[in-house]
Order: sequence, then structure tokens, then C-alpha cells
Amino acid sequence: MGGHEIHELAPMNKLTVPFFALGLLVTGATATRAADVVIGVPDWSSATVTAHVLKALLKTEFGLEAGLEFGTNEAIFAAMDAGTEDIHPEVWLPNHSSLNAEYVLRRKSVVMSPKGVPARQGICLTKATQDAYDIVSVNDLTDPDKAAVFDTDGNGKGEIWIGAEDWSSTKVEKIRAKSYGYDQTMDLLEAPEAIAVTAIDAAIAGDKPLVFYCYEPHHTFELHDIVFLDEPPYDPRKWTVVMPDDDPDWLEKSSAGVAWPPSFFHINYSSKLANERPDVAAFLSAIRLDVDTVSEMTYALIVERRDPEEFSAQWMADNADRIAAWRKAANH
Repeated sequence: MGGHEIHELAPMNKLTVPFFALGLLVTGATATRAADVVIGVPDWSSATVTAHVLKALLKTEFGLEAGLEFGTNEAIFAAMDAGTEDIHPEVWLPNHSSLNAEYVLRRKSVVMSPKGVPARQGICLTKATQDAYDIVSVNDLTDPDKAAVFDTDGNGKGEIWIGAEDWSSTKVEKIRAKSYGYDQTMDLLEAPEAIAVTAIDAAIAGDKPLVFYCYEPHHTFELHDIVFLDEPPYDPRKWTVVMPDDDPDWLEKSSAGVAWPPSFFHINYSSKLANERPDVAAFLSAIRLDVDTVSEMTYALIVERRDPEEFSAQWMADNADRIAAWRKAANH
């Protein structure tokens, strides 16, 4: 696409360690016909965790049985539009702006909760790698010698994981790589997050250099000493992002050689749910999470491998006052 090579993750992931923790979350997490509410679950860890907590909240607050149905962001939005799914637990902005524009603003078949969780996105590496090779800025990746630090297949170019194939952020990272110029010195790898996280853990365990797209909150920051690479601050005049669905020449017409804009993620739900269960919609809109909370949840389920239902029950018991505040806000 546009001359930018996309490789399999195999050179980055020489140790094929199973990602057991994600498997624990996926087990039994499919929607059933008997479900009162269906939560669409995209394929990244924090969204999966949030979905489980929402499922438990809907049961205790409203007596509703929620089914979890895994799919892409596009599929979840389309299902909410069609009325076959009800909730998306973690819609990122600006990543999913085009989906929000289509379904929230234009079609009005989806509602976005007003309470967003602050988030951060960028390019990361370990502090040890940064100190050992003096790689502090994204622009350092355009230096062939520094890029070669991340070369594992001997072709003279480094490798960088830029996200899963179906993520909106992955398209943006292609644009950013082109704009900074490290698409010329680095091979851009696309693969599911589960594989990438396994590769990150293995590389760190083996004291190997690794650079990758990262977002916070994420349990990797709790496990390892990870740092963001420096970038020029976000400038809207230098951020022109066109998505493939909008223009076949999206990559050539886009430019984003600056840091990501301030990012947030929100709970979205269908207008159908809002019309049929305004009490549920009001509660979803009242939920206020934060970076520390989502990080705690993700760490517990992914790293500690806690049972999702047991963890959700314990979390609700520990946060009864917070949930009561959400309940009160929803009733006003």
C-alpha cells in the first residue's frame, strides 16, 4: 500500500509464547439469543475488561443478562445501528472519529457517553533501550543506524509494531511513519495485540531492543519500565488524517508528523437501547472511569489472570460508593 511494506510479526516474535491471559477473557464470552443486552467487544485488552465490568453492572443494577460479542469496531457500530448490539465499551477519539461522525452525528443511531477517560497514544520502547542506544525521539527512528538497533531479520531495517490490522490507529500510525520518514528505515508490522504483547514480554525478558505503538491505560506499563518517545506537540494545522473508507488515496493525502491529539475513550450505546431502556442509558452515561481504574482492571484480568466474573464482583463491592454516585447521577 503506497510502497510501505507490511510484514508478518514473526521476525519480532521469535518466541511463540501463548497469550494465556487473553484466552481467559475470551472463554465463554459470546453473545447468546437469551441475552437482554449485547455488548460488542473490540480486540484490545482494556475494552475486553471494561466489557466484563459493564456486564456485571448491568446484572446487579438492572437484572439484565448481557452477552459479549467480539468484533471489529466497524462491525460493532453497524450492529448498534441495526439494533442487534447495544453497547461499545471503549470508543477512542480521535481514532474512531469517522465512525462517530457516521453513526452518532449523521445517522443518530448511536449515542456517545459524555464522560470520556483521558488516554495517551504514541511510540514506546523500554527505558533500558532508550538509555543504551540514546533513542529519545520519534525522529531518531529515521536514523538508519539507530533504526538498525531494532533489526531482527538482518535486512538492515528495524521493525516496529504499529497495531492490529483492523484498528483505526494502525492507519494513523502508517500516516505518521510516512510523515516522519521512518517508513524508509523501519518495517511496519501489523498483528493482533495479543501477539504483540507476547513479543514485547519476550523481548524484555531477553533484554532485546523493541519499539512499538503504545497506548495508556495498558497493563504493559504496570509490568515494565516503558517510556514514550518524544514528539513535536500536536498541531491541528499539521494533522491531516484521511481514512481508507473515505478516499482510496488516503495515505498519500494524509500527513501527521506531530504527536497524537489529546485522546479520550467513551462508552457508546445504541439509540435503540436509549429509547427502550432510558434508565440503562442514563446509567451508562453517568459512568466515570479513569486511567488508574482501567489500568487496575486490566492488570487484574490480564496479568493476574483473575476470573472475570469474580473480579467484577469484587471490584463492585470495593467501589460501592462510586457506583452509588453513578446511580444518583443517572437518576437526576
